[in-house]
Amino acid sequence: MNETFGRYLLDGQRAGTRYGIAIPHTIQRGLFGNELSNRSGSSLEFMDHREYVVGDDLRRIDWSAFARSDKLSIKLFRDEVNSHVDIILDCSGSMALENTAKLRASLGLAALFSQAAANCDYTFTAWQAGDTCLKIANGADRPVLWEGISFESSVGCEESFRKSVPAWRRRSIRVLLSDLFWMGDPSATLGILADGASAVFIIQILAERDLNLPRPGNIRLHDCETGRVEDMFVDTVAREQYRRNLANHQHNWNRACRRFGAVIATVVAERIVEQWALDDLVLGGVLKVL
Repeated sequence: MNETFGRYLLDGQRAGTRYGIAIPHTIQRGLFGNELSNRSGSSLEFMDHREYVVGDDLRRIDWSAFARSDKLSIKLFRDEVNSHVDIILDCSGSMALENTAKLRASLGLAALFSQAAANCDYTFTAWQAGDTCLKIANGADRPVLWEGISFESSVGCEESFRKSVPAWRRRSIRVLLSDLFWMGDPSATLGILADGASAVFIIQILAERDLNLPRPGNIRLHDCETGRVEDMFVDTVAREQYRRNLANHQHNWNRACRRFGAVIATVVAERIVEQWALDDLVLGGVLKVL
């Protein structure tokens, strides 16, 4: 284990002792359900309804509810949920942006979510989305035992998922930790994440430098994923255009998350790593204070 990585993971694990996973109480469209039980085994205890989608077992339709509302819905029972968390860490190069706290926050949050899961008596598995999406070695153990993490990929999570469809636990809670900096329709990524999930959390991790371009003047841009270097002049117009593009990108992700019933939250690395106060994630219904 890289010594620096180990320190960041340990910091996050320690911070996670204050938190648990906060699962929404309502069934989200497109997901299997997200009211989790700590009990093992199966049960026929009725839990809730969700809207019928093509491919559902017709025997599960609540016809009495259809008679009242003229809408098809499916009955959900306690055994349809799973107390397991799949933590997916985006390991593209931009997540280790130099001279920022992005790497520290990314590793720390991955460890924090593993501890928050353990605090709720949930099992967990940590994954790294690099050129392909693979389990982190020892990813079901304490974060300080995780091995083989590398932030050198030049592909986005969608491409990573498609190259090797991850064997995430069916009906698991899925947490994606990423800056979301790749092109394309967010729905493609969310469709893979939400397939068979009980809940999906998208945590966008940004550095202060991601939010704001440097002051007007000549700058040299270095693409940390492709190695490309480009000199350019940044003026007020370029700075404003960058802010608009980022806002539009975030809007598209928020809209896609609403469609898939996922929860999305944005954190700024430099603002959280010193005290690990995650009020935004608590208010957003991602974590709960124990």
